[in-house]
Amino acid sequence: MNIALIGYGKMGHIIEEIAVRRGHVIVSAIDLDNMRDFDSDAFRSADVAIEFTTPATAVDNFRKCFAANIPVVSGTTGWTERLDEIKKQCRHDGKTFFYASNFSIGVNIFFALNRYLAGIMNGFPDYDVDMTEVHHIHKLDAPSGTAISLADDILGKIDRKKQWRLAADSAESEANAKSEENAKSKENAEASPDLQIQALREGEVPGIHEIRYESEADSITIRHDAKSRAGFALGAVLAAEFTVGKKGFLGMDDMLNLSFK
Repeated sequence: MNIALIGYGKMGHIIEEIAVRRGHVIVSAIDLDNMRDFDSDAFRSADVAIEFTTPATAVDNFRKCFAANIPVVSGTTGWTERLDEIKKQCRHDGKTFFYASNFSIGVNIFFALNRYLAGIMNGFPDYDVDMTEVHHIHKLDAPSGTAISLADDILGKIDRKKQWRLAADSAESEANAKSEENAKSKENAEASPDLQIQALREGEVPGIHEIRYESEADSITIRHDAKSRAGFALGAVLAAEFTVGKKGFLGMDDMLNLSFK
């Protein structure tokens, strides 16, 4: 399979290494210093493009791929207010687009577990729910796309929560954040219709997502810790392999078929 990489930073290099190891060929690697390569024969020879860039450039990158009739696999977050535009182009123009806020197989198992647990907890209003996510200091968006996906799934299952809210003190240390959070919980945490998300940026953390259900009697916590970017990169390559030959808007649920009966 011929792959074009759009975004050739740390993630792009790891994706390249894994793709080559799996027998694929990187025919083009586009970054800020060679954007003209979108018009190259090498780029147009790609069977699929894997895109990890920035919220500001992502949609334009997708459209350049569509213009060259190249399917896109994207893991860029922070642009999804325009997701309906891309879905419409897939429907009306026969384009192919695979999107995931997180390509890690483990995270997507975590997504399924989160949906299942949230469905159970809808029937137990004594438990309040909140979330903390931690990422490296280079991450541009907050909360993370993964946290938003987790939050949207919780909101879809728990009637007493109406919207998610980024905690005002997300830039502070986790210790201070949890101290304030626990104080609020003791007062009357269950009264708020908001799902609070604490977004912390520390060092080179690949990604931590923790969801807590808390009552006066006890706490229930589920958590996913990424050990490196390799899991995300492998998932992106697997998604590219899955996408070639397909049409429309695709996601990890299509590839993994994860569900609880």
